[in-house]
Amino acid sequence: MAFEEIKEQTEDFQEQLQACIDSNVAYYKLWGFKVAMKSTTMILKFTLILLCFSMVLLFCSIAAALAIGDRLDSNAMGFLIVGGMYLLVTACLFLIKDKIVEGPILEKFSEIFFND
Repeated sequence: MAFEEIKEQTEDFQEQLQACIDSNVAYYKLWGFKVAMKSTTMILKFTLILLCFSMVLLFCSIAAALAIGDRLDSNAMGFLIVGGMYLLVTACLFLIKDKIVEGPILEKFSEIFFND
């Protein structure tokens, strides 16, 4: 009689444990999906904004190069000056790339993964 009760309790415990494991697996699947979707949408938004900004920057650069070229009576010099300005900006960004890129990206992804 006592063995039957222990057997029933063990079976109930196994069923409850299996239900708990199944619910935890379902929870972590949903959590992973949520994190993946947030990351994907953030990357997509960033890409679209970057694309639009690049188009604006391209046309502004061409306009600036042509305007400088008209002032100097040489379009080639205008484009060289604008190219030189971009070279200086690129060199400055290369020197401080870790502070600009690594910190904010790490902070944003940490916020997504750990605060939700």
